[in-house]
Amino acid sequence: MQNNGINAPVTSEGFLLLDSSLHPIFVNRAAAEILSYPQKPEACKNLNAFLASKIHLTLFSMQTSDVPALVTEFVSGKRRYHCRAYRVDALGNGNGTGNGGGRGSVAVLLKRFSTASLFIGEVSERFHLTTREQEVLQHLLVGQTTKEIATGMEISPHTVKAFLRMIMVKMGVSTRSAIVGKAFTNGQ
Repeated sequence: MQNNGINAPVTSEGFLLLDSSLHPIFVNRAAAEILSYPQKPEACKNLNAFLASKIHLTLFSMQTSDVPALVTEFVSGKRRYHCRAYRVDALGNGNGTGNGGGRGSVAVLLKRFSTASLFIGEVSERFHLTTREQEVLQHLLVGQTTKEIATGMEISPHTVKAFLRMIMVKMGVSTRSAIVGKAFTNGQ
């Protein structure tokens, strides 16, 4: 496993690339710090083996089958993290021998829960908002315009307006400012 990112600038998101057997190929500095907490990655005698073990113990669960499933969230110290996986299929060289015999790899992103995401989650649960409606609400709560929301979400302004109308219906309000007000007043 390469630890090329160990001396790179620290980011807030952890990134791991796992091979088709779910063994680490690459772990960035942030992921190494998250997984090795409370120790520093440099304090681990065999960092590669430690991280491989920690990944399997922390990020995967064996709930109902023999196939490990990636957890959606986990705790490291007092911090909670979202855990998202993305399948990375490499193009083979025509004979099925590219990247693990064509089986691909898994990219894993570890992102810390923020109080804002917890707040959005509570509001979304209370008003039964879809994932895309939550995303629009998050942009709205930081004061973005319809055009800015559309650009950030890579959708049309008309689609943003449709999401805003659905949020208004679900919250029982009729203006953008009322959405914000209702979100911050616990729905009263």
